[in-house]
Amino acid sequence: MCGIVGYIGPRDAAPILLEGLSRLEYRGYDSAGIALVTGAGELFVEKRAGKLANLRTALVDATPAAAVGLAHTRWATHGRPNDLNAHPHVDCTGAITVIHNGIIEDFRELRDGLLARGHAFDSETDTEVIAHLVEEAYAGDIADAVRIALRQVRGAYAVAVLHRDEPDRLVGARHDVPLIVGLGEGENLLASDVAAVLAHTRRVVFLDEGDVADLHAGAVRITDLEGRLVDRPVHRIEWSVESAEKGGYEHFMAKEMHEQPMAIRSAIAGRLHEDELRLDELAPVADAIRAADRVELIACGSAAYASAIGARLIEEWAGIPARWDIGSEFRYGPPPLDARTLVIAVTQSGETADTIAPVRMARAAGCPVIAVTNTVGSAITRESDAVLFLQAGPEIAVVATKTFTTQVTTLVLLAAAIAKLRGRLTPEHEADLVRALRALPDQAAEALELAAPAAALARRYVNSRGFMFVGRGVTYPVALEGALKLKEVSYVHAEGYAAGELKHGPISLLDAEVPLVAIATRSVLQEKLISNVMEGRARDARVLMVATRGDEAIREFADDILWVPDTIEALSPILAIIPLQLFAYHTAVARGTDVDQPRNLAKSVTVE
Repeated sequence: MCGIVGYIGPRDAAPILLEGLSRLEYRGYDSAGIALVTGAGELFVEKRAGKLANLRTALVDATPAAAVGLAHTRWATHGRPNDLNAHPHVDCTGAITVIHNGIIEDFRELRDGLLARGHAFDSETDTEVIAHLVEEAYAGDIADAVRIALRQVRGAYAVAVLHRDEPDRLVGARHDVPLIVGLGEGENLLASDVAAVLAHTRRVVFLDEGDVADLHAGAVRITDLEGRLVDRPVHRIEWSVESAEKGGYEHFMAKEMHEQPMAIRSAIAGRLHEDELRLDELAPVADAIRAADRVELIACGSAAYASAIGARLIEEWAGIPARWDIGSEFRYGPPPLDARTLVIAVTQSGETADTIAPVRMARAAGCPVIAVTNTVGSAITRESDAVLFLQAGPEIAVVATKTFTTQVTTLVLLAAAIAKLRGRLTPEHEADLVRALRALPDQAAEALELAAPAAALARRYVNSRGFMFVGRGVTYPVALEGALKLKEVSYVHAEGYAAGELKHGPISLLDAEVPLVAIATRSVLQEKLISNVMEGRARDARVLMVATRGDEAIREFADDILWVPDTIEALSPILAIIPLQLFAYHTAVARGTDVDQPRNLAKSVTVE
């Protein structure tokens, strides 16, 4: 949610900032803005509602040269998306400017106090209070003023701050919202995400909670909010800036869907050895896994649906109660938690506020925590006892594709590892699973060959009034994820249900204008699913199926079928979701929606 980028060094800042914003626009695109301190000691600010292109247009022939600046792309929380509410925000003196990602929970109280003390506000945002608090605290040292100001706020934030009279400094700070420092040669950068700095450096520092980074062109000084120096490790990013480009595809979503075979191969790399699986990352929690009474999986959005699959497999294979819950609900209605409750947190970004908060609550109760994430150095990695990285590479499109399939792949590995540590995974089961996992990347590539048939079906069904997705067993979460993909990118209403629930109410929606999408791959519950599908056909609903190649007997129950390769039931969700991703993508293209940046959405939700 929202993108921050800052630069200080010998080069012209504006082009670097705008390039960085273009790589962060997936984080928010309601408005964008830039602030520069010019060589003449003036503060230049320009901001525009709408996408980054609007800001670029406003800057044509009007951008001063500057060696330091900051920029922002917004996903609105406080205040409507318009020019006034766009960031950066400036204090009463016109000397201090601030950009911010997050939510200041006590902003009304702070705003009232500032108004009473004579400050004037130009926007409806919570961010503007930070500018005025820094103004009040400023006594010649902008980093010290930021520390004083932030000690007064409650909530989540990543901020970047400039002062007109200190053009050799750029200050950033974070709490519960990601912010990194990019370390260049004679220059340094701030950003919300690694993608914004990769064109300039691969050496980054992930700021920790309460860190304040004081950037100069040739040095970076990091302190806590009290001004005490802290030491943070430098990470080298191995993926290239090219991997964050479209690479010839029309959309990032298309590129990332087609990267799934490679992403799955990366997810299993180093974790399969002959006929055995090894998750060495679990060593710190091996004893806790053996001693656990139950498992709680916490996640949001697509990660929650991946977790539903993981929970089912953990129960089946490890013989231990496992439950999945949405992070925002778990925190306010938690089950009893103790040291024998194993918690698994699943989050692509590693910064999802609704996942991190319940993890902290679980840790306080003594629970061992395993994180499943795609992002090295993210907040969730610091909150966990063990981490399983997806190794999927950067995902730029707002909607999850390759991170969903790698989350499921990684959770399959984790479920089997838990069963193995608890003595319940037979060598035969393990060997069968390893063989199926080795075949999975090539099978995913085969599933992607359905792009043309999926596009044809999207054009055929594009004018449908709505869609109902159904599955049973491990394919029920695929129905939820398939419906979510269609809603996110095409804005067509879709619902996902356990197929047995059709007759308990949702069947009333089915008719010739509301197709039934059934995930009917081979499974122990396939016959049950077919019975539920027939109930829909009896109501004139057209049936689009995802089915296992070679299962010819299923043809009579469907109007259209997307065939996927055969695999073991536990891995079938990974192959089944691929044609549904393709169908959602091509439906969106047919409807002319913004595939990579769907309205009202942002890639990472870093506030509650």
